[in-house]
Formats: sequence, C-alpha cells, structure tokens
Amino acid sequence: MTKSKPSAVAEPPFRSGMENPERLADTVARRLERLITRKGRSLERIAELSGVDAAELRAIVDGSTAATIAHLWRIANAIGVPFGSLVAAKERSGVLVMRKASPQVIGSQDGNFLSRPLFPYDSARPVEFYEVTIAPLHRERAEAHAPGAKETLVVAQGEIEIVAGREPPVRLAAGDAVDFLADVPHSYRNLGETPAIMFLVMSYADPEATIDD
Repeated sequence: MTKSKPSAVAEPPFRSGMENPERLADTVARRLERLITRKGRSLERIAELSGVDAAELRAIVDGSTAATIAHLWRIANAIGVPFGSLVAAKERSGVLVMRKASPQVIGSQDGNFLSRPLFPYDSARPVEFYEVTIAPLHRERAEAHAPGAKETLVVAQGEIEIVAGREPPVRLAAGDAVDFLADVPHSYRNLGETPAIMFLVMSYADPEATIDD
C-alpha cells in the first residue's frame, strides 16, 4: 500500500523553501511508534491525555500527516518525554553539523511560528536548542511544559515580548536574553513588522526523560 504524502502546515509568507513535511513526518512516526510499543500505551489513551483527536494522532503515528508544534508538545507532555526527542533524526557522531538549509522545520498551524531544531534532546546533553522565527506582529501561545522545564532565549533579530504565567510582560530587543520557567502557559509576540528571530534553549528538570534509539 502506498503511503499518502503528508500534509504540510501553511507556508509562511516570510519564509519558504525549508520545510520538508514528509521527512519530518517519517521521523516523528518512527519515534512515536517505538515509544508507544515500549510504554505499552494505546493510541486512544495517548489521545485522551494529550487532547489530540484520536484519528489525527493515528495519522501522525503512521506518517501520513505532519504534526504541528502544538500537537507535538501535547503528545510529548502526555507521554512524558522531551519535545526534541520526538523530532531528532538518528544521526549522531563525534561531530554533529547542522546546516542552515536543514529541512526539519516545524511550524504552527497557520505557519506564523517556525521552530528549527538545531540540537534536539540527547541523553548525553539533556537540553534542546532551537532557532525560532516569528511572523510580523504574530503572537504564539504555548501550553505549560513539563514541571520544572525552563526556557532560556536570546533575540537575534527584531523585538519580542515574552509573557510567562502571571509574570509581567518582558520586552526584548536584538541581543537581549531572558530565562524563565516554562511549566506555565506562556507566549511569544513579535512586536515588529518584519520577521523576528530568537535562539531558544529548553532544559528539563528530569534529565532521564528521553527516548532511546
């Protein structure tokens, strides 16, 4: 049976040519299938815990659709693993190079928030490193991550507003950095009329939560 081509998120007007939904969908499908087998959990149970529709989750697991950032976060939180461990390709050596044209870019449903995993979670390095691009004037809302999860980010281009839980908004210009607990609902907003870029490091309180190859 021929697998249908994965559906992609909307192509953002400010950035194109980097997405490869088929390759990413295959990576996520392989990792999820392995994890589900190991944990002994049903798709229905994971769907219930994550809030992702069971049919949509099944399509993600069989690789016929590419998951959005929001769905991957919900699935990772439901299973209890780092986000990056769902998208990391099995390509490890003493020297790991990530080229600028790397096709593994994950987008929001509307395509206004793009995350490129530079160095996803690894058991030898329990942090994740991402390049994030936000469309002009767009606000991206994120659900609470695992208890104790922290985000450290630095703005490379533009001006961004960060709101974490009930903390007051923090405005950051290029070169500014912030560190905050990400186990509460939080948001990122591009305050400018051009794309904003930031580099984000995610760290977890439980370094043992990972998916083995």
